[in-house]
Amino acid sequence: MRILVITPTYNEKENIEAIIEQVLAVNPGIEMLIVDDNSPDGTGDMVDRIVESNPRVHVLHRAGKLGLGTAYVEGFKKAIEMGVDCVVQMDADFSHHPSYLQSMLDKLDEADVVIGSRYMHGNISVVNWPLSRLMLSYFANIYARWVTGLPVYDVTGGFKAIKLKVLKSINLDRISSNGYAFQIEMNYIFNKKGFSIAEVPIIFADREGGVSKMSRKIVLEAVFKIWLYRFRKY
Repeated sequence: MRILVITPTYNEKENIEAIIEQVLAVNPGIEMLIVDDNSPDGTGDMVDRIVESNPRVHVLHRAGKLGLGTAYVEGFKKAIEMGVDCVVQMDADFSHHPSYLQSMLDKLDEADVVIGSRYMHGNISVVNWPLSRLMLSYFANIYARWVTGLPVYDVTGGFKAIKLKVLKSINLDRISSNGYAFQIEMNYIFNKKGFSIAEVPIIFADREGGVSKMSRKIVLEAVFKIWLYRFRKY
């Protein structure tokens, strides 16, 4: 199976070499696509040097900080162009740890989409977050499940394995969300189109290096925008 791990980056110089090395070590069928938003810290230049010596690593350079959702959409389009079998959404900061990758890929034998879940069966598996951020995330999931009716515990989780046939069935140009809202929107589309979604428990640890990209704007977008998904045609 040919797998493309898509990792958006903005100022991830502290993590990028290590995450690439550890991800590629999981499975020889894995390739990585780094989507860099013109990181001022030189992340994109570092990835360019890795690409020169490793054919399993690819890079897309973007003009500026354009958002997580659009980075993944561009990555999905590249995956379709490459003709891989599945894609994985994965952060660069080790909060999505490579040690869970193989179990998620194995679960694709049973489902079309697999989520690395922080909240399975009501259990909270998050380490080193401030209580305020943890409560915000946990109750955002409850709220999003209530609004969308999704049969998923971790609706806002960004660690996902997705079969390519799922992405090929979606009009990616109609995806307009970023941050938490992007994750909810994609899950809503998967479910609406009748694809099966499974979850694998993970322990989500706060980033090992760099600075979090979370903001109040990202949270508010998720709170208000998810009401619109019921009325969009995908």
